[in-house]
Amino acid sequence: MIILVTGANGQLGREMRRLAAASRNEYIFADVVEAEGLETTLLDITDAQAVRRLVADRRVDVIVNCAAYTNVDAAETNMEQAEQLNATAPRLLAEVMYETGGLLIHVSTDYVFGGGDQKTPYDERDTTAPTSVYGLTKLRGERAIAGSRCRYVIIRTAWLYSEFGRNFLLTMRSLTAQRDSLQVVFDQVGTPTYALDLARAIAAVMDDYAEWLQQAGSSREAYPRGGIYHYTNEGVCSWFDFAYAIAQASGNTTCRIQPCLSSQFPSPVTRPAYSVLNKSKIRETFRLHIPHWTESLAECIASIEKTK
Repeated sequence: MIILVTGANGQLGREMRRLAAASRNEYIFADVVEAEGLETTLLDITDAQAVRRLVADRRVDVIVNCAAYTNVDAAETNMEQAEQLNATAPRLLAEVMYETGGLLIHVSTDYVFGGGDQKTPYDERDTTAPTSVYGLTKLRGERAIAGSRCRYVIIRTAWLYSEFGRNFLLTMRSLTAQRDSLQVVFDQVGTPTYALDLARAIAAVMDDYAEWLQQAGSSREAYPRGGIYHYTNEGVCSWFDFAYAIAQASGNTTCRIQPCLSSQFPSPVTRPAYSVLNKSKIRETFRLHIPHWTESLAECIASIEKTK
């Protein structure tokens, strides 16, 4: 298959690049800007004609959309840009995939849920109620894809980190190495997700789609395992717990990490207090082994240390 990865220079896109090195599929890695040392096809996914040209010229079978406007706070005042990247662009990608009969795999977020008084992990059928522009625009993107009639898989994830870019893991490693003490909120609960594990899950979906495609041939029927799925690592923790585990695994044990309330860090966004996602559907459908977040954290930190 020929696979187009958008947002290829972000942390998930970088992990998709790592998997591609051992894949039999042909990959096209696209982004709006180039990155040093990375082969990148320049592509603005809000430009429908540019997407159509690339998909047609390269005969793309699958688009994996890793691109998004992810600055949650800034989205509150940059609503138009967030809407373009999180809602309009996914709609355009879905339209192109419908026209060609290809598959769109789109990455969404736990922010489509509000949190509220939730006490059990969200499954894919639970009512969405975003409390931020970011969550609202991501939900609009989901709905645009679902209404497009294209073959699609939407994967909601949360608390994404990796050794690339800017994320909570890298920030905490830096801060706990430099400071004597640090406050981290403990009243927001979820599950960290190693971007490499998410990339592996996406690869499993594509493998399943390729097998199905061989049987379906040129048929325009819907992909029978299309729809919305949830994926994070296993387990539950607070941001405080995650920060503490990062510091311990990184050897930054002299920094005193103290729990605090979200109200001590005012924000224009009401973040979900509880955003644990139920992974049963994706685990059973694609026969996945999903590691516990502590196992994946150790793997990620070992990878960072290895490349120092």
